[in-house]
Amino acid sequence: MKTVLIVEDEKMIRRGIRTMVQRSGVPVEIVMECGNGEAALEIVKEQHVDVMFTDIRMPKMDGLTLVKEIQKLKVRPEIVAVSGYDDFSYAVEMLRNGVREYILKPVERQKIVEILKKLEEEFQQKKKREQTERRIGSNQIRLLLESETTTEQELSLLEERDSGTFFPDGYQVCIAGADFTMEERENVLFIGAVRDGNLCIAAPELLDVMLKNELWQEYAGVSPVHRGLRELKSACEEAYAARKRAFYSMEPFVLYGGVKRDIPEGLLSEGQKLVSESAWTGRLHMIGTDRTEEILGQWKKLFTELNRERIAPEEFERGINSFLDGIKKLYGSRIGGREEEIIGRCRTVYRYTCIEEYQEELMELVMGLNRRAEGSGDGNRSRQKIRQALEFVKENYNKDLNMAVVSNYVSMNYSLFSYEFKQYTGSNFVSYLKELRMAEAKRLLAETDDKVVSISQKVGYENEKHFMKTFKSVCGVSPSEYRRNVGNT
Repeated sequence: MKTVLIVEDEKMIRRGIRTMVQRSGVPVEIVMECGNGEAALEIVKEQHVDVMFTDIRMPKMDGLTLVKEIQKLKVRPEIVAVSGYDDFSYAVEMLRNGVREYILKPVERQKIVEILKKLEEEFQQKKKREQTERRIGSNQIRLLLESETTTEQELSLLEERDSGTFFPDGYQVCIAGADFTMEERENVLFIGAVRDGNLCIAAPELLDVMLKNELWQEYAGVSPVHRGLRELKSACEEAYAARKRAFYSMEPFVLYGGVKRDIPEGLLSEGQKLVSESAWTGRLHMIGTDRTEEILGQWKKLFTELNRERIAPEEFERGINSFLDGIKKLYGSRIGGREEEIIGRCRTVYRYTCIEEYQEELMELVMGLNRRAEGSGDGNRSRQKIRQALEFVKENYNKDLNMAVVSNYVSMNYSLFSYEFKQYTGSNFVSYLKELRMAEAKRLLAETDDKVVSISQKVGYENEKHFMKTFKSVCGVSPSEYRRNVGNT
């Protein structure tokens, strides 16, 4: 259990119960104390409490009144009454009002242990049931979303089974790339893979918190508030449409129905030319020529217009699949395993986090094929520039650094730099920089007493939460857990 609240006006008794709870052998994260019923009621209203021990006779608000007020709340703790012998009739009344147990003063340690162990076992059993129900619910929801035709009878059965328990106060659907994941929590349901992204459903009041923590660099699409399973498909479609806007514009998140850019018709027409059949054919047949800079320039212009939302997503999707088909047809058996993998992934555009990440992998394919077809395998000058770039990164990893800054520093085209960097290091720029920063973070955690927020800044992360999330994704544990594991206290 996470939180135990002890409500008792006599300080010595209160402290004694606290010590017994802490030495009970039952894991409790937080033990809180207060001296009257009014203060206890405010605490229970403001935060989750698993178990509350309460005296009966207290100033301001007695235990019986406190228990009756708590029964009006939506989320209630398990309550244990603590009474003197003369208060037995009150204890019986409290049991009628939802109290689980009562104990007599003087409080015996063994009685506290027995009650806590019993309640902890119930909490664990409830948690297992909820996890099972959640898994079953997630699978049913995925089937509902993936089914092309859901009959009215099937919807009615789902609603009947739901009985208003599926986010009764409403929900929002959020979709991000295929790498997005999150831990389960109350009022958040992580569904996972749906179409070519990952989907979660959250209570509206939690979404702001998620956008600041888990989603702030995921370029997610979010639906407006919906209610009931019947509206879930519509909410998913809205979130997916918003996700496409976030993907191309590289906004941290986009809410469906939000303000769109006002783009003149002439600019939209210019963008349309870049996804015409002749434009895609031209890009295909330029591979293998000695016009590397022109190839890169054409692709850069396309991705810039996508970022400015001057090209309809559907037009790009159709065109890129046609381009990939052309590569398969043109190069056939000469395409290697790595290239086959990239082609397969590039067909599912929105599995990537954003258009920049997609561009990086697509250009690896284009530039690799171009170099091979052109026969210019030397690349000594490029390798020299990459070595220079690596030295620059090692000296400046603790600053606000990105691939554009480094490619400019070595005077190299952005897309060409991306390709050559991966060829030289075996890793893309973002992953290389992340590993470098995490290695230094681990050293600082093991060898210094610096606070986590200070280490975050020293390795180039202004946002401490982003640093902690990245560290855990790379190392499997939080920075604090890592420090404990290596024995540095």
